Amino acid sequence: MTERYSPEPSKADHRELLKTGPAIIAAIGLAVLAGCATRPSPDVLKPVHLSQPTHAEKTPVSVKVLVATNRTPDSIRGGFGSTCADNLTYEQYAFSVPPGRKDTAITYPTSRPDPERQFAVIKRKQLAKDAFVEEALRSSQSDGTVGIFVHGYNYSYQEALFRTAQIAADANIPGSPVLFSWPSAAAVAGYVADRDAALSSRSDLDSLVAALSASGKVKRIILFGHSMGGFLVMETVRQLKLQHRNEVIGKLAVILAAPDIDVDVFRSQLKDIGRMPIPISLLVSKDDRALVASSFIAGERARVGRLDIDDPVIREAALKERIRVIDITSIQASDGLGHDRYASLAKFGAQLASFESGRRSTAGDVGAYVFDAAGAAAASPFRLAGRVVGSQ
Repeated sequence: MTERYSPEPSKADHRELLKTGPAIIAAIGLAVLAGCATRPSPDVLKPVHLSQPTHAEKTPVSVKVLVATNRTPDSIRGGFGSTCADNLTYEQYAFSVPPGRKDTAITYPTSRPDPERQFAVIKRKQLAKDAFVEEALRSSQSDGTVGIFVHGYNYSYQEALFRTAQIAADANIPGSPVLFSWPSAAAVAGYVADRDAALSSRSDLDSLVAALSASGKVKRIILFGHSMGGFLVMETVRQLKLQHRNEVIGKLAVILAAPDIDVDVFRSQLKDIGRMPIPISLLVSKDDRALVASSFIAGERARVGRLDIDDPVIREAALKERIRVIDITSIQASDGLGHDRYASLAKFGAQLASFESGRRSTAGDVGAYVFDAAGAAAASPFRLAGRVVGSQ
């Protein structure tokens, strides 16, 4: 691509960042400090026994999650830390998820869990690599799809795990989604450290994707990255491409939710990766205030997750680069920053689970779209990797 599809921030944008950036960073910091007592400890990873509900309508939802992590195990507390291990650890969890929830908020278990309102781990076991792969293959969907979720900045292992369980429950995903948890510092002040940790995790995510794609049973691997996890996903796909691993690339459906990626870096990544067999999907929101703060930290450089699809330059670039840019601003966020809308998206259909509708994606599936919370798309069908979601 020769033209620049990421216009430099205007003077007004600069003023907005200079004025609001420090305030947003401070607000995020205060929110975390105020809630640090409630951020879950590794104790929530311990399996609990739950009594059976007396009413059928109050029966908790049961979901399973597979995890591959390159975090260093914490043998004392039973969790995982924020440093990078030499080898991947593989685990399997079974969750009890409260029935009838109205939003994406996660209520962590107490010493005496209430299954009607609290998430809880009911089974946990560590797996060898071969057993992990076999379990992932066994629980893959009937069409050979496996989903991998890569969390973002400022996530602990347990927070990422419970979020994956929430998404799996709300999307009604068959089988077991896979979480790849990289060693985030789980701290507001750890932004730079997290970016370094994400970069150092490329080969481990590469190894996980390659191990799953090696089976002929796996036809599609959904690689879903949120925020800085989207940066890690793109760097991993780029690495696979530079290694000429086209047999792996051909199975990937990449979705980036609120990607915390410098726009020029993204352009460079796309140049190296080239056109994907299944077009890359970007889920963006112009009012994502967490990405405003990220832009400020990065010297007022634009982030991909805040692309404006009303900009004709963006629309033209989406078509030329054969990517999907989908505005999900209408979906309600629960974090007060507009950064976690992806977690609410799950209830609009099994987006993480099925990305085909009996055919391959075509060039007509690319471009810029608007998704509304009623499940319809303005102007064009809302498509993720070829599947039409919602109604027209």
